[in-house]
Amino acid sequence: RLGCTPSAGTYFQLVDYSSISCEADTGVCEQWTREHRIASIPVSVFYDKPPRQHFLRFCFAKSDSVLAEAAERLCEI
Repeated sequence: RLGCTPSAGTYFQLVDYSSISCEADTGVCEQWTREHRIASIPVSVFYDKPPRQHFLRFCFAKSDSVLAEAAERLCEI
């Protein structure tokens, strides 16, 4: 249910959560951190005037076991 954008030359993955929620990225980020123990960065914090979008930024410079656990948790959302 999450859409991923191509990620060339970075340790970050942008994930589109619009099929799950229309809530602001800051709220989704806080909720998923609290309820699912999935940490992400709301993309809106990089803008003075953020566009209306539904993306979270995930760092994937992690061990394989951490990434596997995170993937399982994301699939449950």
